[in-house]
Amino acid sequence: MPELHWQKSTFSSGPQGDCLNVAIASDGTIRLRESDAPRIVLTTTAHGLAALLQDLKRRVPDG
Repeated sequence: MPELHWQKSTFSSGPQGDCLNVAIASDGTIRLRESDAPRIVLTTTAHGLAALLQDLKRRVPDG
């Protein structure tokens, strides 16, 4: 398996060090992991990630 090049999400910050890392695999799928549990990796497509983000935005109250 080729090595993934992980990037820290721009929304990850804070003193706790809890960060979301994102990488794109050679097959075009998107990989997600938390910095405090790097062995647990979720795999999705661009469409799947977009749908998840849209759903999360709908659920978060404004302000």
